[in-house]
Amino acid sequence: MIGYVTIGVSDMTKAKVFYADLLSDLDARVLLDLGRIAFVGKNMASPMLAVCTPFDGKPNHPGNGNMVAFNPGSKELVDSLYHKALTMGATCDGEPGQRIPDQFYGAYIRDPDGNKVAFFHFG
Repeated sequence: MIGYVTIGVSDMTKAKVFYADLLSDLDARVLLDLGRIAFVGKNMASPMLAVCTPFDGKPNHPGNGNMVAFNPGSKELVDSLYHKALTMGATCDGEPGQRIPDQFYGAYIRDPDGNKVAFFHFG
């Protein structure tokens, strides 16, 4: 149902490298680069993450309460992506752990622009 989610960034080059490298473990890459917006994902038919400089030319601001969540398929991959993000300049916004017993396992980071990102696994 979701085609893509867009987040604002301050440095397109840095953002494309960050997300393409971070999500490469999920077979994602930059699929389409249009200058001020780029789409990262597995293919154009699957949900994607778009990074862009704001259309109005004003500085980007992370939305309070906004979050992009990725389901990599296992608790181990949640942990791996969380730690990989931290080594790439992200900051911790919630260490990996079981949030709802036997239902929801998650980890949270802030990307270099301050956007909140979750990695999660159900079950």
